[in-house]
Amino acid sequence: MHLGIFGFFALWSPLFIITILFITAVYFLITVKWRNSFKESEPLTAKQAAYFLISMLLLYAIKGSPVEVMSTMLFSVHMTQMATLYLVFTPLLLLGIPAWVWKSVVKLPVIRPVMSFMTKPIIALVSFNILFSVYHIPAVFDNVRTDVTLHGLFTFILFILAVFMWWPLLNPADNKIDLHGLKKIGYILGSAVLLTPACGLIIFANNPLYATYYDPTEWLKALALCVPAGTLSGLTLSGPELFTSMSLEHDQQLGGVIMKIIQEIVFGFVLASLFFQWYKKDQAEADQAMQQYENAGYTAPRPVE
Repeated sequence: MHLGIFGFFALWSPLFIITILFITAVYFLITVKWRNSFKESEPLTAKQAAYFLISMLLLYAIKGSPVEVMSTMLFSVHMTQMATLYLVFTPLLLLGIPAWVWKSVVKLPVIRPVMSFMTKPIIALVSFNILFSVYHIPAVFDNVRTDVTLHGLFTFILFILAVFMWWPLLNPADNKIDLHGLKKIGYILGSAVLLTPACGLIIFANNPLYATYYDPTEWLKALALCVPAGTLSGLTLSGPELFTSMSLEHDQQLGGVIMKIIQEIVFGFVLASLFFQWYKKDQAEADQAMQQYENAGYTAPRPVE
């Protein structure tokens, strides 16, 4: 079957587009028009605006486009959605919001103690990965995917924990965070290790784990969360096999592999950025030392011919 049977509103979520446009408008009002209302503010940079706009486009692509409906039919699409939301969208959003905005938010009385505790590297690292692993326990997963309240709650909490996890690495508020040098590498490697058991369980399982993909009744409950009830009432659907030829086992294994690959690509990019920053810092320090040496009246020795 073609996804078009679910209708335009289910596939393209016009209300979600309006929400994203509203958030984008508020973002530019705060960072441009109302910027002078804040004591410590700086002009919005092109890089920050680009990061934010890309994050909004990415958010719509994974939560407002047909990908949302497809995620109820293919576990591999669901895992792609999860990996993109928490490992790509979240850091882009953090980088897109100026430091002075983050500082204003973090200073709020209710948020300050929470941020102070939850952004400690060990707490931030363990909390996200533990909840992510718990979420993918079959009994938990099936209940969350078929209950609109639980689904929204888990999605929101995982996103907040993803913000905490990325905070020590990106330091978007320019605070003094005790995570630098080799500690950042250890932090990234630790995250990769902590996520491995959940992905391994999914990849090496000998049978389908999640009833929302192999049980027609549970699958329809999950589908009802993103498709209007009036649309489903007029359809006769037996299961996700109507929309894909991939077996449940292969789809499940592919989902675990995709999650791990996206994580490795993202963290590999972060590691490369760290090494590049270190190289630039070392070069700047070497140039500064040479300038001081020359200013003192010394001349750099010439190489022997």
